[in-house]
Amino acid sequence: MSVAAHNVLSNFTDIKSKSLVSNRSGSRRFASNSVRCCQLATSEKRSVTVSNGNDSLEICRVLNGMWQTSGGWGRIDRDDAVEAMLRYADAGLSTFDMADHYGPAEDLYGIFINRVRRERPPEFSEKIRGLTKWVPPPVKMTSSYVRESINVSRKRMDVPCLDMLQFHWWDYSNPGYLDALKHLTDLKEEGKIKTVALTNFDTERLRIILENEIPVVSNQVQHSIVDMRPQQKMAELCQLTGVKLITYGTVMGGLLSEKFLDTNLAIPFAGPPLNTPSLQKYKRMVDAWGGWSQFQVLLQTLKKISSKHGVSIPAVAVRYILDQPAVAGSMVGVRLGLSEHIKDTNAILSLALDDDDVNSIQEISKKGKDLLRVIGDCGDEYRS
Repeated sequence: MSVAAHNVLSNFTDIKSKSLVSNRSGSRRFASNSVRCCQLATSEKRSVTVSNGNDSLEICRVLNGMWQTSGGWGRIDRDDAVEAMLRYADAGLSTFDMADHYGPAEDLYGIFINRVRRERPPEFSEKIRGLTKWVPPPVKMTSSYVRESINVSRKRMDVPCLDMLQFHWWDYSNPGYLDALKHLTDLKEEGKIKTVALTNFDTERLRIILENEIPVVSNQVQHSIVDMRPQQKMAELCQLTGVKLITYGTVMGGLLSEKFLDTNLAIPFAGPPLNTPSLQKYKRMVDAWGGWSQFQVLLQTLKKISSKHGVSIPAVAVRYILDQPAVAGSMVGVRLGLSEHIKDTNAILSLALDDDDVNSIQEISKKGKDLLRVIGDCGDEYRS
C-alpha cells in the first residue's frame, strides 16, 4: 500500500477531498467519485445507484425489509406473502432486503421473482432487486465453504447472480472476515454476485477492509433519530471513500409511529403491547437513549411535523435519515400478507423536510444520551 493510501485511511478525519480507488492488481490511487452514489434526476428521487469501480447497483431509496418473515410477527402464508410482494413492486417499491437466516425470506423471493418473470414485462423484471445477507459461523473461511454457502442463497432466490451480498461477521478477533470477503470478491468476478457489501461492521473494520482492497459498496447499519451513531464516525469515512450506508431500525420496529404516541408503558396493559422481536429490541434502545418520557417528546415533535406535511410519523422519521450524509437507502419492514403500508411508504419519497422541521428534530435528538459512548460504534450491540 502506498504511503498516501495509508495516511488517508488511517487519518481520514483530516482529509476531506479525496476518495479511495482500489484495483485488483494491488496498486492504489486516489481520485474523486471513486465510489459514488448518483440519484436519478426525478422529482421524488426514488432510486439511487451505489457503485465501486465497475460494480454498480440501482436500488430504491426505501427498501422492503423482510426480517418480519423469520417468525415472531405472526404466521406468514406463502401465497399471501408473494401476492403482497407483487403489490409492493407494482407500487414502485422494488427492492427487497433479506438474509440467509430470515426464515423463508429467500425462498419467498424465489417464488416472487418467478411470478414477476411470468406475469410482468421484461423491463419491469429488470427493476426488481433482491439484496441478501450471509451471516456465517466463525469457521475457517475457505473458498469452497464460501462458494457453497452463496450457492445456497442463489438456489433459494432462484437467481444466477445475487444483486447484492451483504456480509456479517461476529468476532473481530478472528480475522477470517477478510478471507471471506476476498472469496466473495472472487465470486463477484465470476458473475455469481453483482455487488459485495457489509452489514453491521464498525468504522475501524471498514477502514481495514478498504485497505485490503475489498470493493464494498455499502454497509447496512442501525440508524434512526434515536440512534445517530453512524453520523458520528462511520459517515465521515463513508463520505471520504464513497461507501454508502443502508439503514435499518429507522422506524424502530414501529415505535416511531402514532401507535405509541401519548402512551405510558410503565402502567401494565395501558399501552400497546411490545409483542414482536423488533419492538422489544428497539424499546431497549429507547431506554439507553433517554427513556420513555423523553421518547414521547420526540413523538410529539414528529407528530407536529407529520401533520404539517400530511404524512405519518414513520414517513418523517425515515425521511430525516434518508437526508443524512452517506445514506443511500433506509429499510421499512414489511409484514407480508398481514399488514400493508404502501401508501405511507411511498409518501416518504415525495416528502421534503424544511429547515424548521430539521432543527426541531435535531433539538430533541441531541437531548438523548450519546449512544456511541453507551453502546459503541455501529454493530457493537451485537458484539458486547
